[in-house]
Amino acid sequence: MSTSAQRLPALGGVLPIARLRHLFRPEDVEKRLQKLPPREHESLRATYERMLERGPERFQVKPGGLPAMDHLYDELPNFHEVLDDLRRQLALCQDSQDALELTPMLLLGPPGVGKTHFAREVARLLGTGMGFVSMSSLTAGWVLSGASSQWKGARPGKVFETLIDGPYANPVMVVDEIDKARGEHAYDPLGSLYSLLEHDTAGAFTDEFAEVPIDASQVIWVATANDERSIPDPILNRCNVFEIDMPDADAARAIAVRLYQGIRGEHDWGRHFDPAPEEDTLARLAEMPPREMRRAWMTGFGNARLAARDKVTPDDLPAPTGKKAGIGFMH
Repeated sequence: MSTSAQRLPALGGVLPIARLRHLFRPEDVEKRLQKLPPREHESLRATYERMLERGPERFQVKPGGLPAMDHLYDELPNFHEVLDDLRRQLALCQDSQDALELTPMLLLGPPGVGKTHFAREVARLLGTGMGFVSMSSLTAGWVLSGASSQWKGARPGKVFETLIDGPYANPVMVVDEIDKARGEHAYDPLGSLYSLLEHDTAGAFTDEFAEVPIDASQVIWVATANDERSIPDPILNRCNVFEIDMPDADAARAIAVRLYQGIRGEHDWGRHFDPAPEEDTLARLAEMPPREMRRAWMTGFGNARLAARDKVTPDDLPAPTGKKAGIGFMH
């Protein structure tokens, strides 16, 4: 790793510190490339050539101090316990030569509570980039760890691609809906995570497609799930587990207000609407999961604009989840 630190654009109110970390040994890649038969394994050949072209160095980023997080406490009122833990871990590495090291997080909670949004905000706060894998859509674990180049259509896994194609050695990797992972026959789709979540073994992670060890020890892991009962104990034992509840009524109203103001401020058409939403409209929004609120506001703004009004009323909002809504805007 380079001994000279580099400065990147300010994040969270502090200047991040970035050092260069070597993710792989170019000589290992060159040996693999030389052994490939001519005019065969073109995809694997292109992968090795891409690795050599990009080189082994990536930025290993950490905040230069404790980043400002008050806005996250306001935006994510039901994530205070997770944010407290994140602050504690960030405080340990500030003003030190230690790298940013965060214990893998597992967020348990009902759909729409904001788990994936939280993960994206963590990536934005730390400035390390993000990889995303939805386990609910997978039928094989190779999407995480790659598939052997002997298989037709094989390719590297998401961990490899995020590290090799991205600029960072320590991106946030989100494993969404980990409890819905499905395997084929006896294959464990989460098997690769057992070593990836361990700092020591992740330092020599070998993607099954590329078959070249890479350093995945600095990856910041955030997993989400609705139910922990189907998650293997080896995964649970490697994570800090947090149960995320739906925000209470006051917190939900506050989230709805911030979304209203944010959407209004992001668009020129927002000037046609009152600076603050109506109380009865807020009451309706507060009954929705946070994930549905933005879509509801957008529908409400559109319906109000069609009616030439500067206020969004409860009737402008979409039907509650579970009720069939009409096609297009509601009148």
